[in-house]
Amino acid sequence: MEALRIDIITVLPELLRSPLEHSIIQRARDKGLVQIELLNLRDFALGRYKSVDDYPYGGGGGMILRCEPLSACIEHLLAERNYDAIIYTTPDGKTFDQRTANTLSTFRNIMIICGHYKGIDQRIRDKYVTHEISIGDYVLSGGELAACILTDAIVRLVPGAIGDEMSALTDSFQDDLLAPPIYTRPEEWNGMRVPDVLLSGNDKRIKDWQLEQSLEKTKTRRPDLLA
Repeated sequence: MEALRIDIITVLPELLRSPLEHSIIQRARDKGLVQIELLNLRDFALGRYKSVDDYPYGGGGGMILRCEPLSACIEHLLAERNYDAIIYTTPDGKTFDQRTANTLSTFRNIMIICGHYKGIDQRIRDKYVTHEISIGDYVLSGGELAACILTDAIVRLVPGAIGDEMSALTDSFQDDLLAPPIYTRPEEWNGMRVPDVLLSGNDKRIKDWQLEQSLEKTKTRRPDLLA
């Protein structure tokens, strides 16, 4: 199977390196299941001062990433391959969820544009971006941490990335439900016991109990998911 490729455009590649070089993501890279490349936007910057941003038209505070370096970087990537998704991480995008992660994990080529300062020129969004994604109703200093979250959520779903693939399939949100309570050894700790049903060895009873617990937790904590 062809490896999943994720190209991330950023002005701070060093901020991304450590999170993408450990745990499941690094193991998937080592297995050849995923290829992740960081592109420094300043390599496509303008003039001797390597400018990538400028003041907004119409006034207001903050700086905006300019069209020219972003376009040059994007066109450089598009000359090498076609992309199934060109993602811009932005607070005003669609809220990221497990269904979106599932869909993106089936793609072969993904580009992620990390905004910085006040964001990117709207014309780049209009011309290139296919998916605008938010990780929540708050603002970060840049899109790098959001890109890490997207990458982690996507890569762990790639077949072979996790040793026990059933683990990913039983995570919270896979069936629009929160995961049930989980337990491990010892059977009793501080006077609290593992529920007897989980020790019964009866697969049907266990699955029924887990579904009941998932439904109850979702009803209590995230009723919007049941809707």
